[in-house]
Amino acid sequence: MKPLVILTGPTAVGKTNLSIGLAKRINGEIISADSMQVYRKMDIGTAKIMPEEMDGIPHHLIDVLDPKQPFNVVLFKELATKAMDDIYARGRIPVIVGGTGFYIQALLKEVDFTESHGELPIRKQLEEKAATEEGAAELYRELSEVDPASAETIHPNNVKRVIRALEYYHETGQKISEHNEEQKQKESPYCSAYFVLNDERSILYDRIDRRVDQMICDGLVDEVFRLKEMGYTRDLVSMQGLGYKELFPYLAGECTLEEAVYIIKRDTRHFAKRQLTWFRREKDVIWLNKPDFDYDEEKILSYMLDRWNEIVSADAKEEGEQSC
Repeated sequence: MKPLVILTGPTAVGKTNLSIGLAKRINGEIISADSMQVYRKMDIGTAKIMPEEMDGIPHHLIDVLDPKQPFNVVLFKELATKAMDDIYARGRIPVIVGGTGFYIQALLKEVDFTESHGELPIRKQLEEKAATEEGAAELYRELSEVDPASAETIHPNNVKRVIRALEYYHETGQKISEHNEEQKQKESPYCSAYFVLNDERSILYDRIDRRVDQMICDGLVDEVFRLKEMGYTRDLVSMQGLGYKELFPYLAGECTLEEAVYIIKRDTRHFAKRQLTWFRREKDVIWLNKPDFDYDEEKILSYMLDRWNEIVSADAKEEGEQSC
């Protein structure tokens, strides 16, 4: 089987530096599994890695779309698969790095997230309802009633995914969370290691708060203002990202900057909690709890390499036995 390494974890946990160290040691290239870093012109709010920080490691799926273009799991899987094929052709190993568990699952398990056939009337009805003043909140309440497991992992502001989950329920009579759970049970076609980096909750939340403060200092408000002036509106998929959707009301005079920053921090903490809920439901993950390694990155890397070598050896042995 083809090799594949995944490094994920909640936002702000510290995946970036670790991923570069890992890629260097296993002859890897990094594919971003982040739903926002794919967009150009959105650097500060996405905590995007800059070219000078990549330390010579090729990174894929960063700065590839204009903010007006929608991005979803289907497109991610298409672009990531192409990048993986190119990496394999160079004799290197893809390292998937990012916190969007939904995307990682689609790639690792080659999940079939069945799309609706055509433009169904129910989708149009849901979209029209979402466009009303309280419509998005009402749709989320409906989702919480019919599919609480999905509601737990989908942010209320992610209207597109809320609509998709309700559409699937109305179309099939099945909860999309149950469908996704069935897909998750599929065996992966890859020889893979699925690492999840984590930290103590209080420390993680403090890191989130400090990172938001740093983003504001680095010019996040100006970044969102420039995007707004370039014609990127708050209803775009790209502008639903944390740090962007909260600043549009501030720029429109609907709240103070202090209120907007408070909401960014609060919603980012909630997002991190949902990410961890998702990863805990995944099977065969290898948890990397930073306190267990005394916050020593070299110790974490050493452990990751040991586990990766064990997985590769076991896979080679299994393939050898099958060929006998």
